[in-house]
Amino acid sequence: MIKLEDEYKSALKNYKFIDLFCGIGGFHLALSSFGAECVFASDIDASACEVYKNNFNIEPEGDIKKVEIKNKIPAHDILCAGFPCQAFSISGNQEGFKDKKSGKLFDEIMDIVNIHKPKLILLENVANLEKHNKGKTIKTIKEELIKKGYTSHQKILNSSDYNVPQCRNRIYIVAFRNNIYNKKYNFPDKVERTQKLSDLRDSHTGVIKKCIIKRKYKIRKNYKEIEKNCKKPYIRIGEIGEGRQGERIYSEKGCSTTLSSSSGGLGGRTGMYYINNKCRKLTPRECARLMGFPDNFIISKSNNQAYKQFGNSVVIDVLQYIVINIISCIRKEK
Repeated sequence: MIKLEDEYKSALKNYKFIDLFCGIGGFHLALSSFGAECVFASDIDASACEVYKNNFNIEPEGDIKKVEIKNKIPAHDILCAGFPCQAFSISGNQEGFKDKKSGKLFDEIMDIVNIHKPKLILLENVANLEKHNKGKTIKTIKEELIKKGYTSHQKILNSSDYNVPQCRNRIYIVAFRNNIYNKKYNFPDKVERTQKLSDLRDSHTGVIKKCIIKRKYKIRKNYKEIEKNCKKPYIRIGEIGEGRQGERIYSEKGCSTTLSSSSGGLGGRTGMYYINNKCRKLTPRECARLMGFPDNFIISKSNNQAYKQFGNSVVIDVLQYIVINIISCIRKEK
């Protein structure tokens, strides 16, 4: 999380938000850092709901499709949703709105919007959503928002451009209700990246030991020179076998690859890194830090679940930068 200036810490203190497909609470931490209050949360994953409750003392509702919108969901100013991405992801089936399991969940969001008419809608999804079905999917989303009385803005942002040492492209959609805010919204400018993966190292020896790769691996002899001269945010310095995806080794002097909830291979879900002369995956706490979660955040006791949850979450720092610009937009309107 970024350290907010005092003028922003209570900028949304009179705002209430709902947290749909809440996962472990990335949106919650971002919005509450500005003083906003969460009045409803929902997620179908029981393990994620447990983590959410442990950290925020709010028990999320289950399947949003089974929630009575009028009776169960309170009035709110902001609707947040990192709606499931499998139907739009390159690594998924890409069936989009035809996907019976997750493709229709955007309709659930629109049903809530139709009844509660929040002032602001904040959505996040995989970058491929913009190109999915030759651009028709994002066009449909924008058209639906227009029908409901909203002006939307979208942009693909990489967390590595916001001083987060993780390469993670995601599309963000900010939609204002037309009769509330009429100013044009601008997404945040890039900021200088001063953090490296090595700055977020875990110190828990026992946990680290379990992450060490025991297969034979090759680190390039000139890896220090590569680290010094590489212009990419992530720095590849070795591999296992032929170096296929999931078998590539990166330097901790750069960024991590994208954390994933389900990718395979030896480096599945976190990637592999050469740290303290050993090749290893990242620990759950390192993943938490890469997503902007503070060290007092209570992580799932199951490492398997923790990796999945952080891979599915949103980068809190990026959301905070987006919200800072939203606040500026609101203030101009007043």
